Amino acid sequence: MTIKERMVSPTPKFFRKVRNAALVMGAISSVILTAPVVLPASLVTIAGYLAVASGIAGALSQATITDREE
Repeated sequence: MTIKERMVSPTPKFFRKVRNAALVMGAISSVILTAPVVLPASLVTIAGYLAVASGIAGALSQATITDREE
């Protein structure tokens, strides 16, 4: 199975929830990182880590597929 086939295959229900949560986390972290005001350095650092974690969680949950019968 190629990566392209894997990405367009059906995703299990649990991992759809994980993917949606990752999208929300990514949106929150991008809002914090691009805020036009000065924020504490620790908050910006945490938002950076959250952005990375949400990207990884989103990609992995999208790549997870249901068992298929061959």
